[in-house]
Amino acid sequence: MNTIWKKRMVQGSAVALSLMAMTTVSVVGTRGGADTSFAGGYRTAGIVTTVSGMEAKAYANADVQKSDVITVATAQVQEQNPEWANRLMANVDEFLYVRAAADPEADIVGKMRKGDVAEVTGDENGWYQISSGNVTGYVAGDYCVVGDDAFELAASVCKTYAKANEGGIRIRSEANADAGILTVLAQGDTIEVNTEADEVSGWVAVLSSGTTGYVSSDYVTVSMNTGSAITLQEEQEAIAAQKAQEEAKRKQAVATQNAAVAASCDDTTLLAALIQCEAGNECYEGQVAVGAVVVNRMRSGGYPGSVQGVVYQRGQFTPAGSGSVAAVAAAGPKASCMQAAAAALSGYDNTGGALCFRPVSSGRGGVVIGNHVFF
Repeated sequence: MNTIWKKRMVQGSAVALSLMAMTTVSVVGTRGGADTSFAGGYRTAGIVTTVSGMEAKAYANADVQKSDVITVATAQVQEQNPEWANRLMANVDEFLYVRAAADPEADIVGKMRKGDVAEVTGDENGWYQISSGNVTGYVAGDYCVVGDDAFELAASVCKTYAKANEGGIRIRSEANADAGILTVLAQGDTIEVNTEADEVSGWVAVLSSGTTGYVSSDYVTVSMNTGSAITLQEEQEAIAAQKAQEEAKRKQAVATQNAAVAASCDDTTLLAALIQCEAGNECYEGQVAVGAVVVNRMRSGGYPGSVQGVVYQRGQFTPAGSGSVAAVAAAGPKASCMQAAAAALSGYDNTGGALCFRPVSSGRGGVVIGNHVFF
């Protein structure tokens, strides 16, 4: 039998007898005779050889020799969380290496992070053989907890959620079907369980916008958000995906509403004319972005403080220097550009405070809107 399980059974034998349901017990010793009257107070309590199919020997006192045997024909240890009997968690702050063999020098095949759960498939020389996610291997037993201890650790480091099994599930202010409704869950929605709240039969305490509410336990499935071990390849893929997500967020337009700037009708028309020359064929958000750059320059202190001063600043906007902006202003800019100019002057900025823009093809980094990148 595996050494770790043997050790656990020996250490727990004295306690196990008090938790077992036993039907037949016999004692056979070198001094002859048999005693089948296993009553409370029997002198050899704590000596077990068969428990749920596993064998272990322990010796409680001098009344029983090492050759004596107690056999429990039918016995089951009643654990608080039997579904966790073969589950394991790494009791670490960050992660625990999973190795290819029960050896600290063996190749690393994955990692168990804080909150990850594994199934124990065996043990060897102080190591657990585990399976979790796409990882199979060995973890050092000194850094792990199993069974009820693993459940308790999971409860302390992992959040618990309730998932709506159907639509229209009401979250009530109290554990009462007549209480006020805080919010309603659609089918598949999840909400965090308040594990600190007192238990109420038939109800699950949940957190709704920071307030404790209650949902009928008949309509939700409650589970902890435990994780699984990760292979080294999966770790690298996750890192790459995170970097890509961060880059996408960096390029994504962030809209803010600033204070409006003073502008006359002529200023609005002039700005709309510049927008039409620079981004007349762009989407509306792209047109607003060009107007926002002009307004951001007016606010910056490093450029002129007026629309006309920014638009006609030497060497900045080519259409202004070529006369195209003046021509469009005289003819009247199109409606979308007038609307975009008014939005920009009102303080709307979807560029994240950009002061410049270039075609996307320039390769310049920044916020991409339409065919321009703003920075």
